[in-house]
Amino acid sequence: MAVARFNMRHEVVVRAALCTFACAMLSVGVWAQDVSETTVKKGEANYQTTVRSATVVYVSGNDLVVRMDDTGAVQHFTVPDTATADVDGQQLTVHQLKPGMHLTKSITTRTVPQTVKTVRTIQGRVWHVNPPNTVILTLPDNTNRQYRVPQGQMFNINGREQTVFQLRRGMNVSATVVTEEPVTTVSQTTAVTGTAPPPPPPPAQPMPEKVAVLLIESPVQPPQPTESAAAEPAPKALPKTGSEWPLYGLLGVFSLGAGALTRRIRVALK
Repeated sequence: MAVARFNMRHEVVVRAALCTFACAMLSVGVWAQDVSETTVKKGEANYQTTVRSATVVYVSGNDLVVRMDDTGAVQHFTVPDTATADVDGQQLTVHQLKPGMHLTKSITTRTVPQTVKTVRTIQGRVWHVNPPNTVILTLPDNTNRQYRVPQGQMFNINGREQTVFQLRRGMNVSATVVTEEPVTTVSQTTAVTGTAPPPPPPPAQPMPEKVAVLLIESPVQPPQPTESAAAEPAPKALPKTGSEWPLYGLLGVFSLGAGALTRRIRVALK
């Protein structure tokens, strides 16, 4: 009987301990309750575009040297392999750029103002209160944090709504903490376009070989006008002073010569 009574008492003690532990865990769960909700309110976006242009001077590996169009200054850039430029419709990397190419870089900056609002429900124990402005709570992680109490803020104390003036050190309270933080997000979009350099001019045609020629220029005399004498009409008849006897004499001399020549030929043949 004594042993049975001892067992019954031991069972009751164990059940009571388990019940107490369960209640403690439940109260810890309620104590550690911390729920937060965050909302973001976006404002009107602002866009700003900056355009810069330059001419490629030198390219080696990822090193790019350009001459700026607006200032004429020479600048050096280290361009990653993933960056490309739209040159005449072709996507070229830094390794495909050539001196003389003209590049234009457009940078669009997008700025969006935002308000991040966080609504957080916390459980804590009053460590210090300074009504009506501030209260310091001990949070479940045993850290103390000071909060500003808005005008008209009510606290839930043991299921009843109480003001900050009714708070006392050691009270367990549930409160809603609202924080608003202005945030500005900035994003940039970059686009690089370009044109290839113009083709080189065709080679000049060779000049024909020159031959040295010596020319002597003589003055040109203008033609002199000549007076054409009127042609005299041919006489219709020989003048009366002319005679045919000289002609007859000449024919006689030729005949005598021919006869003498014929005789000498015959004598020579005999």
